[in-house]
Amino acid sequence: MIRTHVLICGGTGCTSSGSMKIGDKLELEIAAKGLQDEVKVVRTGCFGLCALGPVMIVYPEGTFYCNVKIDDVEEIVEEHLLKGRPVDRLVHKDVDEDVIKAKSLEETNFYKKQIRVALRNCGVIDPEQIDEYIAMDGYQALGKCLTEYTPEQVIQVVTDSGLRGRGGGGFPTGRKWSLTAPNKAPQKYVVCNADEGDPGAFMDRSVLEGDPHSIIEAMAICGYAIGATKGYVYVRAEYPIAVRRLQIAIDQAREYGLLGKDIFGSGFDFDMEIRLGAGAFVCGEETALMTSIEGNRGEPRPRPPYPAVKGLYGSPTVENNVETFANIPQIILKGAEWFASMGTEKSKGTKVFALGGKITNTGLVEIPMGTTLREIIDEIGGGVPNGKKFKAAQTGGPSGGCIPASLIDTEVDYDNLVAMGCMMGSGGLIVMDEDTCMVDMAKFFLEFTVDESCGKCTPCRVGTKRLLEMLEKITSGNGTLEDIDKLEELCNYIKANSLCGLGQTAPNPVLSTLKFFRDEYVAHVVDKKCPAGVCKDLLTFYIEPEKCKGCTKCMRNCPVNAISGSVKVPHVIDTDKCIKCGACIDNCAFKAIIKR
Repeated sequence: MIRTHVLICGGTGCTSSGSMKIGDKLELEIAAKGLQDEVKVVRTGCFGLCALGPVMIVYPEGTFYCNVKIDDVEEIVEEHLLKGRPVDRLVHKDVDEDVIKAKSLEETNFYKKQIRVALRNCGVIDPEQIDEYIAMDGYQALGKCLTEYTPEQVIQVVTDSGLRGRGGGGFPTGRKWSLTAPNKAPQKYVVCNADEGDPGAFMDRSVLEGDPHSIIEAMAICGYAIGATKGYVYVRAEYPIAVRRLQIAIDQAREYGLLGKDIFGSGFDFDMEIRLGAGAFVCGEETALMTSIEGNRGEPRPRPPYPAVKGLYGSPTVENNVETFANIPQIILKGAEWFASMGTEKSKGTKVFALGGKITNTGLVEIPMGTTLREIIDEIGGGVPNGKKFKAAQTGGPSGGCIPASLIDTEVDYDNLVAMGCMMGSGGLIVMDEDTCMVDMAKFFLEFTVDESCGKCTPCRVGTKRLLEMLEKITSGNGTLEDIDKLEELCNYIKANSLCGLGQTAPNPVLSTLKFFRDEYVAHVVDKKCPAGVCKDLLTFYIEPEKCKGCTKCMRNCPVNAISGSVKVPHVIDTDKCIKCGACIDNCAFKAIIKR
């Protein structure tokens, strides 16, 4: 009889850190101790605390281990699984704790304020076992819809819940379904957007890796509601674990009669398949995605007609992203009122964010809409490391904007972000500290957008390139105040005239940094200085003679021999030779080298 379950994160992050090898080693050690009939190893989806991987949880006590190495396995088996004594040195310790003690994941600061709806099964079940999903009320929502609700009633429940699309603009999900349902056609489609191209975003990937059956169930519910019998999941090929587990789930659902003909004996038919994307960011836009599924170059189409009328293969189509669909089964089972009780007046439910950048606890968090940015960064994220000051948070990736430190108490929801010139996007949240140059950050996102523009419309194809050239001119110290004004004018033109959402939102990082950090732009063009010390063309490296001990380490590590000096004599940097790589600063033990 199984008395202990050892759950190991099998998400991409922990897998890349060796969690699967740790699982294999665990099973060998468990068998060597004769515990194979008492202890079961389960490879799950992402737990969320990606910075601490590989992570492991031992149930029933719920002891949470982090940064586990393969050399730790023997001790865990011997001490914890055999003798019942947790290995304290591997137990997670919050930054504000002085004493390490065994505790569960739910007791950590990272989890205390989270409410997991879309991520409810991630890190809990084996995503490759349909029976485990069914044991967690899986496919009950589909059965309820097919046996108790009319399609109109299903749409009404989704509408009443207040669920808005989690992929970008936040369009009401129930309204999208209701606009598609009345349109008559021989074939309708349900499309799941799992492209997720934002840098630093991995929410949808984690749901597909940890709970793929929830997406299958939700798409079937949507198909019933709008009268569609065919579904496609468009997922980028760079997500091999997600693709493999989703295919396993689809095959299992067919085997159990949960996909295919006459589901639950209701007369309703629905089947689905995977389409792999090549990684084009523009294919996150719904019409470009559908064009790609059809086998054509991924370019957006003018709207109207909207996909609800003429979408995939010219037929009425509903497209939602992974996180949106992941909420549907729980809304059906627990009711619209339950979901609407969370969040704010116009942004209901929870939202998954991928925390990254200058933050202690990088990873996935799911919180109620309306949670403040301060709570996300300081309480859940553990604050900015190394004693640095929080400067800004970027939401929405290349399509979003920056929230400055002065607005850290802002409640995060769709409308508040839009009011600041930002957007929710798919949920990437990049934290920046005082060492971040906001002009350089805007340039980084513009470089990405320029590369990813499909080139179909001139405002995006040419306009973003001109924006990038202006930013490069400013960061190289050759800009003028007139360039800043031109920059802002061109941003507004691109927003107003681009064909699709990529071009319409591409200027957001520039506009938001101009709004909140204009002084940094002015410093670059007037003072020819980068306040954050990032833009190399505006920097000079200098050795402070009173601090330099003449140890020669900086000189020995300079790749271009730009430093000269003798032992125990202050050194000097030849600024004409210096390439500003920073190797000297990294190797100076006396902090004698500064950027100015």
